[in-house]
Amino acid sequence: MNQQKPRLKRRQSLGQYRIDRHLATGGFAHVYGATDTISGLKVALKVLDPGGHGDTLEELKHEVRIASRLDHPNILGIRTAGMVEEQFVIVSPLAEESLDARLSRRMGRQSVLDIAEQLLAALAEAHSQRIVHCDVKPENVLLFPEGRARLADFGLARFALRSIDASGSGTVGFMAPEQALGKPTLRSDVFSAGLVIYRMAAGAVPEWPFEWPFPGAERVRRGYRREFIQFLQRAIEVDQRKRFASCVPMYREFLRIKRRALLPTKPR
Repeated sequence: MNQQKPRLKRRQSLGQYRIDRHLATGGFAHVYGATDTISGLKVALKVLDPGGHGDTLEELKHEVRIASRLDHPNILGIRTAGMVEEQFVIVSPLAEESLDARLSRRMGRQSVLDIAEQLLAALAEAHSQRIVHCDVKPENVLLFPEGRARLADFGLARFALRSIDASGSGTVGFMAPEQALGKPTLRSDVFSAGLVIYRMAAGAVPEWPFEWPFPGAERVRRGYRREFIQFLQRAIEVDQRKRFASCVPMYREFLRIKRRALLPTKPR
């Protein structure tokens, strides 16, 4: 991860955009919240750090090409991308917060199901086009007004033909074992999505060797029916052959069990 300090300061201009605040750093790029001074809209700017190398610019262009193929309400769209004052900039809608930030506060069980459904809908769309996200994690699930969740950051995404050679890129805490070995497939996103959903439901992230009961399992048992727990266990199987083949059947199965996933709340 790039540890350089952000170069753009609050109220500084970058083309038609006025910087409001720095949001995140990573992958030789900085992300800022900004105002489009022409439209008046609040936007997110991903700006390539001048210290980045040519490969990074190609990765950002790759992200733009992938995102342009995915027109879906639960996938973060790109408003525009290109050179602004000699810096490569990707402009996207500005979220209220990331799921990672939201997880710092207790989340209701219905909210867990609502966000899980939208995450799986986004991944099902990507997988239907044979696109593997490769970095599904709470930081890349962005939350917007009226309960909308959108999956972001397709910078590591790859097209799945049979399998994909990669360098183990991704986020360790949410990475499937085979992806850590540089062999991600569609089933790797299934594993990562399962971990994200489990984190929302349980308040903890399972770790290697991913043997049940996971941390927080008792909290999940108290709130969710067995069928939902089995759904998560199947997604988080170490042996990828035992997982859903992709997020397309995973999403379909989620919709089947969602209406009866919650245990009734016991009166106090």
